Amino acid sequence: MTAFKLKKLNTRVVRLFSVAVVLAVMLIPVAAPAAIDGVAPSSGNVFNLTASEGYISIADGGSIYSWGYSANGSMQLPGPTLILTQGQTYTVTLNNALPAAAGNVSIVFPGHTVTSTSGGDTGLLAQEAPSGGSVSYTFTAGEPGTYQYHSGTRPDLQVEMGLYGALIVRPITSGAGCAYNHADTCFDREYLFLLSEIDLQVHQAAEDQASGPGPIDIGTGSFNSEYWLLNGRAAPDTMAPSFDPILPSQPYNSFPRMHPGERVLLRIVGAGREMHPFHTHGNHVRVLARDGRLLLSDMAPALADPTTDPLAGPLLFTVPSAPGGTVDAVFEWTGKDLGWDMYGHTAGDGSVCNTVGGQHSVTTDANYGEWCDDHNEPIPVDLPSLSSLAFGGFYSGSPFLGGMGSLPPGEGGLNPDSGFSYMWHSHNERELVNNDVFPGGMMTMLIIEAPSVVINDVPRID
Repeated sequence: MTAFKLKKLNTRVVRLFSVAVVLAVMLIPVAAPAAIDGVAPSSGNVFNLTASEGYISIADGGSIYSWGYSANGSMQLPGPTLILTQGQTYTVTLNNALPAAAGNVSIVFPGHTVTSTSGGDTGLLAQEAPSGGSVSYTFTAGEPGTYQYHSGTRPDLQVEMGLYGALIVRPITSGAGCAYNHADTCFDREYLFLLSEIDLQVHQAAEDQASGPGPIDIGTGSFNSEYWLLNGRAAPDTMAPSFDPILPSQPYNSFPRMHPGERVLLRIVGAGREMHPFHTHGNHVRVLARDGRLLLSDMAPALADPTTDPLAGPLLFTVPSAPGGTVDAVFEWTGKDLGWDMYGHTAGDGSVCNTVGGQHSVTTDANYGEWCDDHNEPIPVDLPSLSSLAFGGFYSGSPFLGGMGSLPPGEGGLNPDSGFSYMWHSHNERELVNNDVFPGGMMTMLIIEAPSVVINDVPRID
């Protein structure tokens, strides 16, 4: 076990996996389908970011000295997600409020070419903002897709300390409901999964030297991570609400929700130095693109049309997330291959499953998304009595979507909307702990809810 000094322990943030926390999450409307939490530019397409120091909270009760970019001057991890539109020109101004010992700081934008800079000092990879100073970068948003940005100054130290964030370019022709200028990339909901890790020794060395003359020396040798994060949080904090006041430096959650039959876009960003196998229980995902480039059929490359050519991305049950890379993928769930009616319909109850292309029901009733081959099919086993069951926190008391049932006192309670829950997590077991002890790490839950449940504060009307 790695030694961990709880220098900034705050008892308010010692969180167990409680009913109250998850209930609060489930009852708060999630973001609109095409509105990942992020920041839009101010007038003139300008982003103003500040690099500063602070502390992040970890679910085992500790807090870790970190650096991060922010749009309001108060450090956050990861940095603000920048939302851009294809073809428009943007300026990002970076202010350096890090301790003087940290030295210069900068930003690089992989996948984009900075056309001009102003201010700052010349660095190896980018123009750099000196301590107390600033630098501005101007570039044009190129191909739609998911990208990242990060420090180009001493990345072994500054990226590890938290100077990174996601950048999303929306297409100009397909609207906000598509990831690219291609009809097969349209989606109903989208979620960001920014994967990173923390080496405590580096963060503690930086904290110990932050008030000195610098430069900060982190020594040599291999990195050894003890924490693994989704959007800057370790589970179970991943499922707490976005902008939760007890996590002021970690504003973004990672808690996907959907209805059956919907298309959910996953924007996966590898922000650290390690490869992370991101695994989605419940179904495979269809990869659309890597590093902001659609994966298209190459049957006729000379006649390639990125707006209409067939997509050729693989169907994966685990997505390899490479350091510095991004992946866009679509997840769908209809109950196919369950082999029984997920809503609990029975023969003679008068319900009808209206098919579209022989697949799932149209939106004429509350059972939208049903796989029609399973309509009226009973569960092929005799359900055991309550006294013979072990109850998970997300069990509603019923095996049916949208159904509630009896539960013993103190059992269940984390699933008030009676959805089906699936763990999404790193497939590297070591990354499912906090500091090698506390269960958590790079993990969250997908909740599939019946269409009668209101999502985004708007009842389903289609």
